Amino acid sequence: MIKSFFLKNLDKHASKWVVLAIDIIVVMLNFLLAYVIRFGISGNFLETNILSQLPIILVFSLTSFIIIGSYKGIIRQAGMKDAYNLFIAVTMLLLMSSLLVFGSRKWFLFSESYNIPLSIIDMHYLLNIITLVTSRLIFKYCYYFIKHKVGENHRIMIFGAGNSGITTLSVLANDDNRAIKVVGFLENRPGKIGKTINGIKVYNAKNINEKFISKNDIDEIIISDQSISKKDLFAISDSFLKLGLKIKIVPSYEDWNNGELNISQIKPIEIEDLLERPSIDIQNESVVKEIKDKIILITGAAGSIGSEIVRQLTKYDYKKLVLVDQSESSLYDLQQELISKGVSNFEVIIGDVSNYSRMELIFYKYTPNMVFHAAAYKHVPLMESYPSEAVQVNVLGTHNLANLSDKYDVNKFVFISTDKAVNPTNVMGATKRVAEMYIQCLQKRSNTKFITTRFGNVLGSNGSVIPLFKKQIEKGGPITVTHKDITRYFMTIPEASKLVVEAGTMGKGGEIFIFDMGKSVKIFDLAKKMIHLSGLNYPEDIDIKITGLRSGEKLYEELLANTENTMPTYHKKIMISKNKGDLPYVFLKDRIDDLCTMDLLNHDNLIVSKIKEIVPEYISKNSVFENIDKKKKKYKYKELIMIDDNFQNV
Repeated sequence: MIKSFFLKNLDKHASKWVVLAIDIIVVMLNFLLAYVIRFGISGNFLETNILSQLPIILVFSLTSFIIIGSYKGIIRQAGMKDAYNLFIAVTMLLLMSSLLVFGSRKWFLFSESYNIPLSIIDMHYLLNIITLVTSRLIFKYCYYFIKHKVGENHRIMIFGAGNSGITTLSVLANDDNRAIKVVGFLENRPGKIGKTINGIKVYNAKNINEKFISKNDIDEIIISDQSISKKDLFAISDSFLKLGLKIKIVPSYEDWNNGELNISQIKPIEIEDLLERPSIDIQNESVVKEIKDKIILITGAAGSIGSEIVRQLTKYDYKKLVLVDQSESSLYDLQQELISKGVSNFEVIIGDVSNYSRMELIFYKYTPNMVFHAAAYKHVPLMESYPSEAVQVNVLGTHNLANLSDKYDVNKFVFISTDKAVNPTNVMGATKRVAEMYIQCLQKRSNTKFITTRFGNVLGSNGSVIPLFKKQIEKGGPITVTHKDITRYFMTIPEASKLVVEAGTMGKGGEIFIFDMGKSVKIFDLAKKMIHLSGLNYPEDIDIKITGLRSGEKLYEELLANTENTMPTYHKKIMISKNKGDLPYVFLKDRIDDLCTMDLLNHDNLIVSKIKEIVPEYISKNSVFENIDKKKKKYKYKELIMIDDNFQNV
């Protein structure tokens, strides 16, 4: 309380005018000191014209400080720029004083009382440079001395003594909300251990133990090493967490604000930071031309992927964004976020993609050039219980938007699919596969370029495993995992959304783009990492309970079907899926049209049977619909391929 009161009032009263007044007083005292040095301490100089010279020095110094603005800098953040401004202001004062002297001596423009000895002017100049710069440093260090000594103080260490670590030190020193004492740097590289940076010692990270932590009263570690691998990051974080320390991390250089690190960007380490997968490098040059002056419709705009696609698109020179979602609360939150960021030229619309009339009104009013279709039901067990709802949104919704895109001459339609559409074992994945098939059928006769993007799980998305694990840990456990060997592919929301936008840019129509998800992650290992990340131990503090595979759930997800292979693109992380052989487009389109027009109420078995006819590789697992597979007739695509000439009659 005392510290907060003191610092608050120090900030309040240490205005630029107080700084200016102090600078003027220092300059005036330096002028007197120059005379003392020149004529001695006896005071004989008082018989000179010093009393008439002081007012003119005051005017000159006031003028130079105001013109240069050297008094406007924040004292507690004084640096080289402030020192430079003071140097320029003092030099201007020197020039004005010199002109006054020459005007008095040679040109007789001024009173002889202004004839200041040149030695006084020179000494005054040097004294001003020394004392004004020194005063800034004194005030700065007094501020931080009081800040660190009065009240409670956070004692931290920075892992990484490179450029990022030094920048982090500077940012922490200027933090007004917390009194932070950087006890030292930590390093694994021998070349820097034992040295000092800005007076702060670099310690060997391997020597940090409980005794060291207790002796130095360390609260937290900030990891600021930009070259550290995910594997080493986890090992280091795990060792520090076991010592009872809080762990924070500095983001990568490319995520800094305009190349500058902000204190708000230093955040507690998350599981996303520890996944052993290199982040994806995004190439966005080609997107600029594609997005420029376009009207873009995004469905599911308030969801995890949809909202991030919106954020990515706001960086470009679009004409208008049309944001559609049926969740009014989430859409309102997105609207307020965009308004707070100063984003303009966007419309938010409440609407259900399965309502054709509502969607057509939107297409008619806004005539979009590009559609990103992210609206979908995605929860596997829930959709297994409600297949009619899965068809309503995932199939009929896509059916509606694809048909409207064709009708209103949309240039590109980008569909966000899932790895669960590959050899599906559940209703959700199967309905997404049906949607993929439909837009491929429509591509055969449409001028619209229909593009599919397919990727795995997204870290931190609504309903994903990581938020669930966090809640379970907060409640004291146990963490529930369906199978000890279950694995999943993961990607961050920004990575997935950027790749969707870029794939939409490169698409020519009819492609299924596959994203390189890296290595699949074992969910059981992910759960253990999250327990350690929370500063707890498995199984002593938090246990992991195996609950058994859920309805329709796979042990391993796939990104490619057995009948598919891939072709590379210019982006090494984006590939094109190529299906072997032709799909029976006429047959499929007819069957999908029938599925979309049938009575979906209370006909779950019939719905799933029709889906299985459309998607022969759909084999239910851990599901009530397994009995349908035993009776299902095997449809062979090669018997259903239609001649292209007859397709025009469809």
